Amino acid sequence: MVHGVPSRSPETAKREQFARLIAQGVSNSEACRIVGVNRRTGTRWRYGRSITGSSGRRLDYPAVITTRKQEISARYLSEDERVLIADRHRDGETVRSIAAELDRSPSTISREVRRNHDPASGEYRPFTAQRLAAGRRARPRKGRLARDPVLREFVQAGLKKRWSPEQICHELTCGFPDDPDRQLVHETVYQAIYRSDLGGLSRDLPTMLRTGRRRRKPRRRPDARRAGSLVDMTMIDQRPTEAADRSVPGHWEGDLITGAANRSAIGTLVERSSRLVILLHLPAGRHTADAVRNALVEAMSRLPAHQRRSLTWDQGKEMALHGEIAQALGMPVFFCEKSSPWQRPSNENTNGLLRQYFPKGTDLHAHDADELATVAAELNTRPRKTLDWDTPAERFNASTPQRLTST
Repeated sequence: MVHGVPSRSPETAKREQFARLIAQGVSNSEACRIVGVNRRTGTRWRYGRSITGSSGRRLDYPAVITTRKQEISARYLSEDERVLIADRHRDGETVRSIAAELDRSPSTISREVRRNHDPASGEYRPFTAQRLAAGRRARPRKGRLARDPVLREFVQAGLKKRWSPEQICHELTCGFPDDPDRQLVHETVYQAIYRSDLGGLSRDLPTMLRTGRRRRKPRRRPDARRAGSLVDMTMIDQRPTEAADRSVPGHWEGDLITGAANRSAIGTLVERSSRLVILLHLPAGRHTADAVRNALVEAMSRLPAHQRRSLTWDQGKEMALHGEIAQALGMPVFFCEKSSPWQRPSNENTNGLLRQYFPKGTDLHAHDADELATVAAELNTRPRKTLDWDTPAERFNASTPQRLTST
């Protein structure tokens, strides 16, 4: 106390200093560091909070910043721009000359004058125009999925079947052809999945996506793989042109997906034209060269000869016996360049889909041949946008003569 007047508490002084820093544009974390308070305390000061202590006493912390200046995108006309438009319009300037002065599109100026003129006088008044434009600005509201339980249930059912948002949205156009309010773009579904306030979807649904992530990521890192040393390889640049442009069925891409510590694996084959998937069961999870050779020959020998035109693989050591595979099947084997997974795009995409069923870091030996066949059948009966929404099975069967389908 000084001369009988109580001084401010240190906490009050810190709070006022914190408020000044925030008003100057300092971040919450930096302001807390400067003032010397815990970040949680600073957050409570900045936004305000009401808490009830153990004694039942309620404490109210008002926000140090009660109003926040709304940031408006520069793509919208500002009040100053509307003042200039009004002045030039009153002087008889053309729309194009006004647009050139503001570095805006002439259509923007024309639309502004037409939509935001004073309803009473019919004249363009800048402050009236600003008020009208602000009144039309979108306000936060619940997303369409949150507002429509029928639509929400449809989307949730598709996600539970492991359909992608794009596949679900295509089915919406078929399920509700005369109801545009129930037709979505796939980004709407993604946003509803990751933001429950927009979609009201189950919190477990993000794990049904192929990535299994609960948060969106801007990019993903490709998996690094060590290339093996093989002999007598025929490289992909010698593969027939018909394989590259997918014009002729029967050209396959192959790879392995591996489990925890690379101690188990599943072989994957994808036909380039139809995207049909075949999964190779490797006994005991062994992915040695002889195990992969045996599984490949057994699976591919069931196909007619015209559906065994070529196989493209990476330079993994599991293909050390590629010469025996080519001889047994009458099918040449081609190899990608080192560290070039994009040269097998269909197979890489399919391996990504398969990780929904066989997550990384798990023991793939636990999945038997029947389970692999079930997963392959599910993928092969899934509509694909790249096939004009046909399924891989439909495309593959269409390319096989009817007299051969029963063999």
